[in-house]
Amino acid sequence: MTFIKKLKQAAAEDQHLDWANLSFYWEKNEQLLSHPGSEWRVVFMGDSITEEWSRLHPEFFNNQSYINRGIGGQTTPQMLVRFRQDVIDLNPDVVAILAGTNDIAGNTGPSNVEMITNNIFSMAEIAMNSNIAIIISSILPVYTYPWANHIKNVPETISKINQRLKEFSLENNITYLDYYSSMVGEKRELKHEYTTDGVHLNKEGYELMSSLVYEILKK
Repeated sequence: MTFIKKLKQAAAEDQHLDWANLSFYWEKNEQLLSHPGSEWRVVFMGDSITEEWSRLHPEFFNNQSYINRGIGGQTTPQMLVRFRQDVIDLNPDVVAILAGTNDIAGNTGPSNVEMITNNIFSMAEIAMNSNIAIIISSILPVYTYPWANHIKNVPETISKINQRLKEFSLENNITYLDYYSSMVGEKRELKHEYTTDGVHLNKEGYELMSSLVYEILKK
């Protein structure tokens, strides 16, 4: 049994052994590095919103240069832990980071605006040091989390985080991708035509996201 398979088996028995789910993409990373393929590469780092992108709008990822490294349910500290192996080690030209909504929902415990943005800033700084171009994405609109409806003032928190992400991007000559403005409704919710549950996207939502990021990548 390979080390990866042993870790996956151990993680299945005790999730605390692989808290950041480092084993999730190990095999795909090994395959990618052994058969590099495209000379130009973009890695999409994120949570379920990124992971489901490949399933609901697979046409976007038919481009062999686009690599999906989203894991459902993840928070920014988990992404930061796996950022080096799932992004840096793949030698991309660009990384697109979409993160933070699960932190607000408390998926791995309480967090605040500073904690969330600091983790995203740290990922960006690691990429900067590796000469990787960075796209920092706004958090998508959410009015309330179906699995964590005790969390209050969600729209306000998202607005504060997005503002800090935008300011950091401007200060560091990083591309800021504003999904939020194209998807927000009158009550600061995710527009119903783009979502299945007020948080996650449907095919139409992913088509919009794909067109927005494609315009950025063309540049």
